[in-house]
Amino acid sequence: MTASLLRLGDEIDDYCPRCKLLLNHAVASMVGSTVVKVVCQTCHTEHPYKNAEVPPKKKSGPRATLMDQVLAKVAPPEPEPAPEESPTEPEEAPEPVRKKSVATPARYITRHATRPPRGKR
Repeated sequence: MTASLLRLGDEIDDYCPRCKLLLNHAVASMVGSTVVKVVCQTCHTEHPYKNAEVPPKKKSGPRATLMDQVLAKVAPPEPEPAPEESPTEPEEAPEPVRKKSVATPARYITRHATRPPRGKR
């Protein structure tokens, strides 16, 4: 349709910022022969007419580059080559691996007096 043939309530394609898609819209308001506001037929949101243009995708902002800089500083330094040891020095024995101690089972504490079990008296 051309702009001169549009009337209030006519369907027109436009980009919906809420749905983030190019969808059918109804013309909500006009100034002269130009469409000013439209209503999305999917989510019923009223918004300015965007001439059916999809906005460009956002580029990675300064936060992403800042995070890359921080990670570059935090990255571990490259290991230095180990100095060669003389064969006359005795090698140290590795420490034995200790097993974790087994915890005692939990005791249940009650906040009220308990009754003895029912039975013969």
